[in-house]
Amino acid sequence: MDRFLFTFFNGEVMWEYLPKILSGMWVTTYLAAFVIVTGLALGLLLALLRSILSQTMPAPLSWLAEAVRLLIIFFVDLMRSVPPLVLIVLFFYGLPALGLDIAGLGATWLALSLVLAAFAEEIYWAGLVAVAKGQWEAARSTGLGFLQTLLYVILPQAIRLTIPPLTNRTIAITKGTALGQVVAVQEILYQAYSGLSFSSNPSPLTLGALAYLALFLPVVVVGRWIETRFAWRR
Repeated sequence: MDRFLFTFFNGEVMWEYLPKILSGMWVTTYLAAFVIVTGLALGLLLALLRSILSQTMPAPLSWLAEAVRLLIIFFVDLMRSVPPLVLIVLFFYGLPALGLDIAGLGATWLALSLVLAAFAEEIYWAGLVAVAKGQWEAARSTGLGFLQTLLYVILPQAIRLTIPPLTNRTIAITKGTALGQVVAVQEILYQAYSGLSFSSNPSPLTLGALAYLALFLPVVVVGRWIETRFAWRR
């Protein structure tokens, strides 16, 4: 037992590397926040655009609308198929070859945001499609245009339908901030591995695990509350 505690819960080592872990928690927190904001916003924008483009367009614009709609679907399928780690490495090492220098933090944010946007778009789209057709007809019968009906009548109902799956997917993807350590993003896992290397003791990894738990357990609890609070009752 003493050997186990000395190996994984060495108080002296944990205290020494606590400031580094706290610094990593700050990086993880604001990185996850930016990923959530940009990913959900882009996903919603794509879902709304896809919905608009799915309507009947004038002949001169029909081919362009269909091309853009198919491009959105291709983007969504591609981002959902490629592992986030592959995207992070690709952006970090590939974009500079195109003359676009990007730091590890930026590569991680971009990759996770695009993956979240892809999943969010499908979830939003499913919510929009799930709203009863009668809601569209009733709103249009009052004189509302297509965009007004979409934004003021259909979208609020769709968002409420999508909250449970969207919450779970968002939590799952934002935990991927730990992948940033492969491109030297100084988040929790990076600091924990650094502490392990310098101290030759895994206690910093234990401290890192506790840090992740402290950050994401409240998020999971809040997510469960949101699911219950906004659950759709027919």
